[in-house]
Amino acid sequence: MAKVCKFGGTSMADGNVIKNVKNIIDADSQRKFIVVSAPGKRYSGDVKVTDLLLKCHSEVMCGGNVKAVFAAVRARFVSLVRELNIVFDINSVLDETEALIESERSEDFTASRGEYLSARIMSAVLGASFIDAKDVIFFDENGALDGEKSYKAVADALKDCNRAVFPGFYGRGVDGRVKTFSRGGSDISGAIVARAVNASLYENWTDVSGFLACDPRIVDSPKRIKTISYKELRELSYMGANVLHADSIFPVRSANIPIQIKNTFRPEDEGTSILPISRYKPGGSVVTGVAGKKNFSIIFIEKSLMNSEIGFMGKVLDVVASAGVSVEHVPSGIDTMSLVVESEGLCGDKLNKLIDGIKSAVNPDTVRVIEDIALIATVGHGMSSSVGTSARLFCAIAAADINVKVIDQGSSEINIIVGVDNQSYEKCIRAIYKEFFG
Repeated sequence: MAKVCKFGGTSMADGNVIKNVKNIIDADSQRKFIVVSAPGKRYSGDVKVTDLLLKCHSEVMCGGNVKAVFAAVRARFVSLVRELNIVFDINSVLDETEALIESERSEDFTASRGEYLSARIMSAVLGASFIDAKDVIFFDENGALDGEKSYKAVADALKDCNRAVFPGFYGRGVDGRVKTFSRGGSDISGAIVARAVNASLYENWTDVSGFLACDPRIVDSPKRIKTISYKELRELSYMGANVLHADSIFPVRSANIPIQIKNTFRPEDEGTSILPISRYKPGGSVVTGVAGKKNFSIIFIEKSLMNSEIGFMGKVLDVVASAGVSVEHVPSGIDTMSLVVESEGLCGDKLNKLIDGIKSAVNPDTVRVIEDIALIATVGHGMSSSVGTSARLFCAIAAADINVKVIDQGSSEINIIVGVDNQSYEKCIRAIYKEFFG
């Protein structure tokens, strides 16, 4: 069976790294289908190609000349072809790309060209077929992935291919134009290809040797996670552990395809295996990992006899939905209800309008807002079967002299989420890590 390999931006940054990628692919005959990202930073202070392209779009929309900004993009790809010493007419492809950026006037199209150009070059390096993602990956009228249509189209395109290269990050919308996933969406593209061909393994090659139990910028040399379940990965990815896009799980989960996180610069390292629950065996640790994000707000609503008022919560959530605000958590009590929301989703006058809408809909006794909140998730299948996990968690937080603002435990019992002040974020993560990992 075939393996699908996705290579991130650091794996495509310069010619020497791409040569290393070719060696990795050639070392295993099952590595047949390759998905690539746009070139990332080559060194500290460098600019990612996608960011350069977004500047090009800004120039177009402001009526400026894209040529000056696109020159930096051109230089990156011309340099790549020269370093790789391959026969490929990169200037003709770049001329066409520059003209299309000006004529399409689309942010999604422009942002996608880094992946497109990377894939064109990688297909030349490997002598493999190039398959444009806009021809095989489709979005529906709601902007969501049209999975069944995409899986069939990819499978049909690969039917007679021995080896093929795809650009990640984008597909085609219902209007026929290029549409992108959210940033980091090449991970999703790789998962779509893996699902379409029923791959034996989806290898995601990055610049780290797998998932770590904690952010290494907060805790020195945290433990590497050897195996993790889809559910645990989704919880940690959503809460800021950004080795893999959180939504990349969905295409492969239904087919029980495992994911392996590998390091392009240390291919001999074991990495991290991400497994369906049917194949996952907890390693004995109570907690698998700790992750979090800053800058949330809590909208605290209080009303006497709230619990006896039928439809109270529904009315509040209808107001929130009408305001176009996404709610992360809804902790509640007998007479209280809290909405935990990312602060950037309440910019401008949206917060005031939301509060006015809640007051009008349910006539609460009190509505107040608590800002500058960090959410921290402690995740692990072992938590549900280990007595005293919550006690250990909150004792560790208390011993660090940290005040908890909000608590939410998922019904699956694999995560406990706490909200603390932004300034206590790093301190809280270190306290939790120390308690469960030493």
